[in-house]
Amino acid sequence: MAFDVEQAVLEIPKVEAFPGLTRAWRWSPMVRFVFSLALNAEGTRLYQVNARDSFDEDLARAVLTFARDHRAGLGEHPRPFEVVRGFSHPGYGFDAVVAVQPEIHGYYVGRNEELNEVVVGVFPAYVREFSGNETPEEALFRFKRMLNPADMTREAAPFLRLKFDNTRTGGGSEGDLRGFTTPDVLLRELELLEGAPGSFVEYENRHGRIRRIEWNGSWNVDGEVREHAPTPAEVLETLN
Repeated sequence: MAFDVEQAVLEIPKVEAFPGLTRAWRWSPMVRFVFSLALNAEGTRLYQVNARDSFDEDLARAVLTFARDHRAGLGEHPRPFEVVRGFSHPGYGFDAVVAVQPEIHGYYVGRNEELNEVVVGVFPAYVREFSGNETPEEALFRFKRMLNPADMTREAAPFLRLKFDNTRTGGGSEGDLRGFTTPDVLLRELELLEGAPGSFVEYENRHGRIRRIEWNGSWNVDGEVREHAPTPAEVLETLN
């Protein structure tokens, strides 16, 4: 017997119709959370937007509609993150909607495994947050620990990998790989470079561009000697 997607939704406690959107629902297990769902055109999959302490009905409706219209995450071989550009909504800076597969979001794991497998998580996002080449392990790490997708008011968390070593503070990365981090960490380590001979900061943006900044009595940026360190604005611009 085929799994009845719509019936599975209707069996969720406290579920109700989502205003202004056909074949769509929302439910709230507690005051802080609102989960919004909409069937795809074929009625075989569900899109789900989660909100924590930030629910905006109009934004959730816009995300679900955009995902449905663009069949986000429903290709034959979907990536862990599928970034669909061109989204916008008044009052917000988002420029994309991202689709997340069941093995990444795990929304119903341990409660309803069949339902979990037909749900595509979607959330408003910024293009600069993704390389498009994330492995499942990388996507899981960023989704659970860095992107905060249930905060509908969030700022961008640009794709950024970092490796560094500072001879003065003793701080540095473990191993040879660049690890995911945030822009504030990158800027702090750049501030600490001056006066620490033999120190460096190396970072990678979403395009795969790697930049290395060293201090050895003078500044060296990608092999070019410079009088001054890159400004924070210059550094942040490389993350777009």
